[in-house]
Amino acid sequence: MKENVADWEPKILAFLCTWCSYAGADLAGVSRYQYPPNIRIVKVPCSGRVNPAYILKGLCQGYDGVLVSGCHPGDCHYLTGNYHARRKFHLLARLLDFAGIEEGRVRFSWISAAEGARFADVMKQMTDTIVKLGPNTQMAKAQVRYD
Repeated sequence: MKENVADWEPKILAFLCTWCSYAGADLAGVSRYQYPPNIRIVKVPCSGRVNPAYILKGLCQGYDGVLVSGCHPGDCHYLTGNYHARRKFHLLARLLDFAGIEEGRVRFSWISAAEGARFADVMKQMTDTIVKLGPNTQMAKAQVRYD
Protein backbone atom coordinates (compact mmCIF):
# COMPACT_ATOMS: atom_id res chain seq x y z
CA MET A 1 0.00 0.00 0.00
CA LYS A 2 1.42 3.38 -1.04
CA GLU A 3 1.72 6.12 1.52
CA ASN A 4 -0.21 9.32 0.81
CA VAL A 5 2.29 12.12 0.13
CA ALA A 6 0.15 14.55 2.14
CA ASP A 7 0.51 12.27 5.20
CA TRP A 8 4.22 11.65 4.58
CA GLU A 9 6.65 12.45 7.37
CA PRO A 10 10.39 12.17 6.68
CA LYS A 11 12.48 9.54 8.47
CA ILE A 12 16.02 10.65 9.22
CA LEU A 13 18.80 8.41 10.49
CA ALA A 14 21.47 10.18 12.58
CA PHE A 15 24.85 8.68 13.49
CA LEU A 16 26.11 10.71 16.46
CA CYS A 17 29.54 10.61 18.10
CA THR A 18 29.31 9.60 21.76
CA TRP A 19 31.63 12.30 23.03
CA CYS A 20 30.30 15.38 21.27
CA SER A 21 27.23 15.19 19.06
CA TYR A 22 25.31 12.71 21.22
CA ALA A 23 26.11 14.85 24.26
CA GLY A 24 24.90 17.88 22.27
CA ALA A 25 21.64 16.03 21.57
CA ASP A 26 21.36 15.26 25.28
CA LEU A 27 21.94 18.94 26.11
CA ALA A 28 19.25 19.93 23.58
CA GLY A 29 16.82 17.60 25.34
CA VAL A 30 17.72 18.74 28.84
CA SER A 31 17.52 22.39 27.76
CA ARG A 32 14.14 21.67 26.12
CA TYR A 33 15.17 22.95 22.71
CA GLN A 34 12.49 21.99 20.22
CA TYR A 35 13.40 19.96 17.14
CA PRO A 36 11.38 17.60 14.91
CA PRO A 37 10.76 14.04 16.17
CA ASN A 38 11.69 12.52 12.77
CA ILE A 39 15.22 11.66 13.86
CA ARG A 40 16.34 8.12 14.76
CA ILE A 41 19.66 8.31 16.59
CA VAL A 42 22.43 5.72 16.44
CA LYS A 43 25.16 6.38 19.01
CA VAL A 44 28.64 5.57 17.66
CA PRO A 45 32.01 5.79 19.45
CA CYS A 46 33.40 8.22 16.86
CA SER A 47 32.27 9.71 13.55
CA GLY A 48 35.40 8.14 12.07
CA ARG A 49 33.92 4.70 12.80
CA VAL A 50 30.88 5.29 10.58
CA ASN A 51 31.33 3.13 7.52
CA PRO A 52 29.93 4.80 4.37
CA ALA A 53 28.11 1.51 3.73
CA TYR A 54 25.97 2.25 6.82
CA ILE A 55 24.81 5.47 5.19
CA LEU A 56 23.98 3.74 1.92
CA LYS A 57 22.20 0.94 3.79
CA GLY A 58 20.12 3.49 5.70
CA LEU A 59 18.99 5.04 2.42
CA CYS A 60 18.28 1.60 0.94
CA GLN A 61 16.23 0.65 4.02
CA GLY A 62 13.87 3.56 3.44
CA TYR A 63 15.28 6.46 5.41
CA ASP A 64 14.72 9.74 3.61
CA GLY A 65 17.90 11.32 4.92
CA VAL A 66 21.04 10.48 6.88
CA LEU A 67 23.05 12.73 9.18
CA VAL A 68 26.53 11.95 10.47
CA SER A 69 27.78 14.24 13.19
CA GLY A 70 30.90 14.26 15.32
CA CYS A 71 33.39 16.42 17.18
CA HIS A 72 34.78 19.51 15.52
CA PRO A 73 38.01 18.78 13.60
CA GLY A 74 40.89 18.96 16.03
CA ASP A 75 38.71 18.19 19.08
CA CYS A 76 38.25 14.45 18.56
CA HIS A 77 38.35 12.29 21.69
CA TYR A 78 40.32 9.77 19.61
CA LEU A 79 42.64 12.50 18.22
CA THR A 80 42.21 11.93 14.47
CA GLY A 81 38.88 10.14 14.08
CA ASN A 82 37.02 13.12 12.71
CA TYR A 83 39.80 13.74 10.16
CA HIS A 84 39.29 10.19 8.89
CA ALA A 85 35.54 10.80 8.83
CA ARG A 86 35.95 14.02 6.85
CA ARG A 87 38.01 12.23 4.17
CA LYS A 88 35.54 9.33 3.93
CA PHE A 89 32.55 11.64 3.72
CA HIS A 90 34.15 13.78 1.03
CA LEU A 91 34.54 10.67 -1.13
CA LEU A 92 31.03 9.46 -0.27
CA ALA A 93 29.56 12.83 -1.27
CA ARG A 94 31.15 12.44 -4.68
CA LEU A 95 29.77 8.89 -4.98
CA LEU A 96 26.26 10.04 -4.02
CA ASP A 97 26.45 12.83 -6.58
CA PHE A 98 27.55 10.32 -9.24
CA ALA A 99 24.66 8.01 -8.25
CA GLY A 100 22.16 10.85 -8.63
CA ILE A 101 21.25 11.20 -4.95
CA GLU A 102 20.01 14.72 -4.31
CA GLU A 103 22.31 17.09 -2.44
CA GLY A 104 21.08 17.50 1.12
CA ARG A 105 19.75 13.97 1.56
CA VAL A 106 22.99 13.07 3.35
CA ARG A 107 24.55 15.65 5.64
CA PHE A 108 27.74 15.81 7.68
CA SER A 109 27.95 18.17 10.63
CA TRP A 110 30.29 18.94 13.50
CA ILE A 111 28.51 19.56 16.82
CA SER A 112 30.22 19.76 20.20
CA ALA A 113 28.81 18.67 23.54
CA ALA A 114 28.14 22.30 24.50
CA GLU A 115 26.11 23.06 21.35
CA GLY A 116 22.61 21.87 22.24
CA ALA A 117 20.98 24.80 20.42
CA ARG A 118 23.10 24.09 17.34
CA PHE A 119 22.02 20.43 17.43
CA ALA A 120 18.35 21.48 17.44
CA ASP A 121 18.99 23.93 14.56
CA VAL A 122 20.79 21.29 12.48
CA MET A 123 17.89 18.85 13.04
CA LYS A 124 15.35 21.50 11.95
CA GLN A 125 17.40 22.39 8.87
CA MET A 126 17.87 18.72 7.96
CA THR A 127 14.16 18.00 8.31
CA ASP A 128 13.21 21.08 6.26
CA THR A 129 15.64 20.06 3.52
CA ILE A 130 14.26 16.50 3.40
CA VAL A 131 10.67 17.77 3.32
CA LYS A 132 11.58 19.92 0.29
CA LEU A 133 13.28 16.94 -1.41
CA GLY A 134 10.36 14.62 -0.72
CA PRO A 135 10.41 10.89 -0.05
CA ASN A 136 13.51 8.86 -0.86
CA THR A 137 12.52 6.93 -3.95
CA GLN A 138 15.95 6.78 -5.58
CA MET A 139 17.62 4.38 -3.13
CA ALA A 140 14.72 2.84 -1.22
CA LYS A 141 14.19 -0.84 -1.94
CA ALA A 142 11.29 -1.54 -4.23
CA GLN A 143 8.44 -3.52 -2.79
CA VAL A 144 8.53 -6.82 -4.64
CA ARG A 145 5.41 -8.98 -4.83
CA TYR A 146 5.47 -12.63 -5.68
CA ASP A 147 2.10 -13.85 -6.93
